[in-house]
Amino acid sequence: MTFVQLEYIVAIDTYRHFATAAGHCFVTQPTLSMQVQKLEEELGLKLFDRSKQPVIPTEAGREIIGQARKILSEKAVIGEIVQDKKGVLAGELRIGIIPTLAPYLLPLFIQGFSAKYPQIKLVVNELTTELVVARLREGRIDVGILVTPLLETGIREHVLFYEELLVYVSRKNAAYKKAYMLAQDIDPGKLWLLEEGHCFRSQIVRLCELRKASKEGSHFDYEAGSLETLRRMVELNDGITILPELAAIGLTTRQQQLIRHFKRPAPMREVSLIVHRNFVQQRLVEALRQEIIRSVPEKVRQNKNLNVIPI
Repeated sequence: MTFVQLEYIVAIDTYRHFATAAGHCFVTQPTLSMQVQKLEEELGLKLFDRSKQPVIPTEAGREIIGQARKILSEKAVIGEIVQDKKGVLAGELRIGIIPTLAPYLLPLFIQGFSAKYPQIKLVVNELTTELVVARLREGRIDVGILVTPLLETGIREHVLFYEELLVYVSRKNAAYKKAYMLAQDIDPGKLWLLEEGHCFRSQIVRLCELRKASKEGSHFDYEAGSLETLRRMVELNDGITILPELAAIGLTTRQQQLIRHFKRPAPMREVSLIVHRNFVQQRLVEALRQEIIRSVPEKVRQNKNLNVIPI
């Protein structure tokens, strides 16, 4: 039994497909299959039911794979100790980040982080909250950057900052004349929303108390896949949308004129870095956390958790 064989069976369990697992292990499928077969012969047990698509572990396989994950995790701890003693910070960090954060937060910290830690490779995937959590549990990513609180068992949340929610209103809309906004000032029939599956949509529904109004369907006639699309729809039509604070960075003077703030305490969304409780590369995570906090505007760092809207 070797560490390589354990890595292969964990990969197959994660991806439920031999070819996909081989690709992620950077080997050919025959190589991976041969090593798994050797391990099965050594143990005298079948670890996977190959007749199923996707492939699934056998009952014995589930127990052995669970133990393999623990062994590989402990092996990673040894590597972490060695790096710590040598004063080295290196390795690969696989990050999942939600679409309403990725375009605005990534440009703020990626370049600075890479310059400061040239031996750390960042692999970033843009994913929904549901997929971030699922892939974190499967071990397919190491870190998630998303909106919390999630209150997910086995997931650790490290708050990064609080982001103010802003109103973006068309000049044609009656709300354009207001100095500040209340949630009840927003006409549901004029509100542009993200499509289902985005946690930011859920926050806006809660903030504007749209659950009853949503049955009428008028404000769900068009649902966008990105905040940039929503912003453009407001600029060119009579409507309103809600933007997170970082999405307002870089707006032109003319676009800034369409921003309205909610009456204080302003609604906020909590942005956090999340890891699985068994993740061992804590020094890498802490380096990433500090660089993200350092990179965001001072105004965002000073925001308080006075009116966090649940997701």
